[in-house]
Amino acid sequence: MNLIIMGLPGAGKGTQAERIIDAYGIPHISTGDMFRDAMKNETALGLEAKSYIDKGALVPDEVTNGIVRDRLAESDTNSGFLLDGFPRTIEQTNALEEILKSLDKKIDAVINIHVEPEVLIERLAGRFICRDCGATYHKVNNAPKVEGTCDRCGGHNFYQREDDKPETVKNRLSVNITGSQPILDFYNDSNLLHTIDGNREISAVFGDVKSIIDGI
Repeated sequence: MNLIIMGLPGAGKGTQAERIIDAYGIPHISTGDMFRDAMKNETALGLEAKSYIDKGALVPDEVTNGIVRDRLAESDTNSGFLLDGFPRTIEQTNALEEILKSLDKKIDAVINIHVEPEVLIERLAGRFICRDCGATYHKVNNAPKVEGTCDRCGGHNFYQREDDKPETVKNRLSVNITGSQPILDFYNDSNLLHTIDGNREISAVFGDVKSIIDGI
């Protein structure tokens, strides 16, 4: 059972990924984990990736693809895996097809957790922080008990991180939508794409995820 999980930032992809690996016992293979492991183990590709990361540069696709190939060749993936954060581009999607072919493996399903961008903007851009004590709030999901007053320290001095500001969130989502659409189209054309409504309770979303996986 070889799976890919996709979803825009804030859609709950990480939460569903955790539930999948807990329920099915397959390795969770994320780009970040792969890079960290390759660098920690000082593999040739890991050291090459580190040379780019240390300079603040993007790791070239050929290095990323090589690290993915090495990870998917490990024995713990023989009973299945969950890919998270890869592929990010259509070029990486094509490379993954070649990698899997060389390893005599194939993707069984691509699970896309879909939430409308407007909802994600509200989720992601609603966070604000008390400047005095660092307590974190959300204007919809976790507002202070008394508006304008920190529950923890009683302060009134709040701010929003640059990453959480609506314009930044909109730009981030726009970049992700542009990059992910060709990948979704590719897997849809391959009859592997399953899109799930992520704007529900976590357990309801996982119920749909489980139905898809159990049906493979």
